[in-house]
Amino acid sequence: MGALGSSSLFFFKSDTLGFGIVGFMLAAMGFVGSLVFYNAFLPEIAAPEDRDRISARGFSFGYIGSVIMQMVGFALVVFMADQGLATRITFLLVGIWWFGFAQITFARLPHAEVKVKAKGNIFKDGFAEINKVYNQVTHLPVLKRFLRGFFFYSMGVQTVMLAATIFGSKLLKLPDTKLIITVVIIQLVAILGAWGMSRLSAIFGNLKVLLGVIIFWICICLLAFYTAGIVENGYSAEYYFYGLAALVGLVMGGIQSLSRSTYSKLMPETKDTASFFSYYDFTEKVAIVIGIFTFGYIEEITGSMKNSILSLIIFFAIGFFWLFTALQKQGKLKLVTES
Repeated sequence: MGALGSSSLFFFKSDTLGFGIVGFMLAAMGFVGSLVFYNAFLPEIAAPEDRDRISARGFSFGYIGSVIMQMVGFALVVFMADQGLATRITFLLVGIWWFGFAQITFARLPHAEVKVKAKGNIFKDGFAEINKVYNQVTHLPVLKRFLRGFFFYSMGVQTVMLAATIFGSKLLKLPDTKLIITVVIIQLVAILGAWGMSRLSAIFGNLKVLLGVIIFWICICLLAFYTAGIVENGYSAEYYFYGLAALVGLVMGGIQSLSRSTYSKLMPETKDTASFFSYYDFTEKVAIVIGIFTFGYIEEITGSMKNSILSLIIFFAIGFFWLFTALQKQGKLKLVTES
């Protein structure tokens, strides 16, 4: 569905707007839906002590693949006279790339041991599964606190990722070619970030590293606030933006890969990993909706993107608080177990 939706955007023109929106929705649903199962395979194919490393490697290879495809699309846009056609060809190639490399996944990964049959309405059954996991999570003190923290810092992380190009195009008035370069920079640095965070987690532990990363994210927000102020005072801040993009990339891949592996370590032993990761991804997607709505709404009512950036700091601060309580609870439980 995702590959077909992406390929269908080849036919997306100004006079086929409705068709293009449907194609985009199919691509988005295919991508987001696949992440549930993609993430759920982590505890099935990696032992707990290997999950940080394997999770980081998965994100690193994902970023490498995306950079290759982005460079192909970038070359088409630069060297073809018709940039609209070049963009549409890129969507077609992405769909083919997506479907082709998915065959490796289908051929290599183990088949699910748990098969859940729909009893009635699939949406009703889906929310019933999420509710079932929620009831289990409420009795797991460390995991419960981690997910609360994950919910809030995901509002900040995902909003920054989604709004980065908006920040560059709307506030800095950067052309599309420079925005594409910025996205590539973020992806390249994210490869190193994911690898580095997995190494640090082996030394300091997952929750401590995540706390440090959140502090780094807060610093990024403060720098973005300063950059927006430079622009509003009539000065150029293009190179500040590139620097911010590099910093975002450094912690973007790391916080995503480490969050996933931390969750897989904290969740209880179960063969139904898909249900647990559906709850994890559902939490993240709700956070995205709230985060991006808040970002846009604050800018709308205040007339300044600077104020929207400050709202992200609040999300990160709340996330930091809950992660810190999870770390404390984990320490207390460890002491009880040892005694």
